[in-house]
Amino acid sequence: MGLALRAGAVAVGEEPVGAAARGKKARVIFTARDAAASSVRRAYSFAHAGSCLCLPFPADKDAFGRALGRTSVAMCAVTDIGFAQSLVKKLAAADGETYGAASQALDIKAKRARERKEEQAQHEKNLRQGKRRVHAA
Repeated sequence: MGLALRAGAVAVGEEPVGAAARGKKARVIFTARDAAASSVRRAYSFAHAGSCLCLPFPADKDAFGRALGRTSVAMCAVTDIGFAQSLVKKLAAADGETYGAASQALDIKAKRARERKEEQAQHEKNLRQGKRRVHAA
């Protein structure tokens, strides 16, 4: 989680998480185990609005905050699909019952994102070089 934070791929706190979700940048939103019910409800609302997953993180607010270099954190959003997929896979390995379905859903999303990125790169290459077509004689 700290590596993702240093890479700028984590939004920490209610306002940044909401902004990331509304901007469709959030891939997964984590809530602390002991977060207030209103915070959890708001996080699920953000996830619904941003079409992303919202999962409980198996740590309390203090431990969650320490992992992110803060004192106490109730929610955070991971904006990079690779980091999100990696984190959820690790959580699924520890607790497959809770995180297994989310891990599979993120695998599908990551695959689609990778395909879109490759298609976009090919499209840009075609625009730069011109697409070669073979004409029938």
